[in-house]
Amino acid sequence: MSILVDSQWLQAHLDDPGVVVLDATVVLPSPEFDGDYRVERGYEGWLQAHIPGSRHADLLTELADTQASFSFALPSPEALVNALANLGAGEGKAVVIYDRADGFWAARLWWMLRGTGIDARVLDGGFNAWRKAGLPEHSGPAKPITPVQPWSINPRPELWIDRSGVEAIVAGNARGQLICALGAALFEGTAATRYARRGHIPGSLNLPARLLFDAHGRYLPKDALALAIGPTLLHSEGPLILYCGGGISAAANALALTLLGRQDIAIYDGSLQEWAADARLPMTTGAAPA
Repeated sequence: MSILVDSQWLQAHLDDPGVVVLDATVVLPSPEFDGDYRVERGYEGWLQAHIPGSRHADLLTELADTQASFSFALPSPEALVNALANLGAGEGKAVVIYDRADGFWAARLWWMLRGTGIDARVLDGGFNAWRKAGLPEHSGPAKPITPVQPWSINPRPELWIDRSGVEAIVAGNARGQLICALGAALFEGTAATRYARRGHIPGSLNLPARLLFDAHGRYLPKDALALAIGPTLLHSEGPLILYCGGGISAAANALALTLLGRQDIAIYDGSLQEWAADARLPMTTGAAPA
């Protein structure tokens, strides 16, 4: 099954009762100063305009472990599938995910589902591509639905890594190449960060997620993706450990790498929001070694 679908495919399947469309947008403005962390659910924007029949999937609260010390924390597989069942996404349903931003939020929910053993699809280019194609939009609340049977769970814990696992890699006690998906200025520590400290986890390489998209917000063709990632990284030995600020843009990297056939990938869920908050954990600034 193809991971990505285009707007024309989705339009042709909007009336299919077996297809559920979810908008995973969260609003997370760029920081204006260090520690400037502002976030809000994307529901209000969804109310204003959305793909007909879609529903808003709240990654900030309903689809997150809100008791964790960092935002967007992965919920238990059972909590995830139960929350999605309330949105009409469950047994017998195929899910297409989009967002109204850069595609990172859709990738995040796609990876969350992948971690429970559920294959979903992502609308390439998201709502911007849908709108550019001149396709219909709706506004206002969704119609009431009857919750469906939750999906059966086949967890894939290897798709995630926690802080202790990253600490082991940094200490040289475990294998894995750390890859930061933030932009170069954030990676190098030359731009304001919304987190507690600037920079990146020692030993990291930098693969900004935005480099993997074209000017229209679609993932690059596979040949161009491979060139953007580079053969050294793409074919490196050992697992790739992806992180960013909150495990969101890292998911776009994970999706791109998966498109190219890479399998040994894990996302550090807490990412820099968790790591930078603990002053005992090392961070460094500057460019990665050439």
